[in-house]
Amino acid sequence: MGNLANALQQLRAERREAQSHLKKLDQAISVIESLNGTGTSRQASQATSITSASASPSVPKRFISKASRLKMARAQKARWANAKKESQPALVAAKTTVAAPAKRTMSASARRKIAAAQRLRWAKLRAGQKKAA
Repeated sequence: MGNLANALQQLRAERREAQSHLKKLDQAISVIESLNGTGTSRQASQATSITSASASPSVPKRFISKASRLKMARAQKARWANAKKESQPALVAAKTTVAAPAKRTMSASARRKIAAAQRLRWAKLRAGQKKAA
């Protein structure tokens, strides 16, 4: 019994040392994160390590104000308008010099002939497969 009590006491002492070591590591990590600008909280990092041990470190969600989103939307619309405006002269020049070919339609009899020819091709292919098997 004495050996078990001593072993238990030693394990508890090692656990206290490991916990203090973990606290020091957590403090060092939080200092580095604050310098880096990520600023993730200790609870958030612990929650992610508990839920999925193999997951990458959590990245804090980026919040953008409504005014900033409106500015970004206006800027993107301006970029698209500019791109559209620059590409139009090339299209206009192409349209004026080259006439677009008229769209062709196929008669019903031509469609029937094509369908019949395709059915024959498939029948030939199936016959070849039956012979091979």
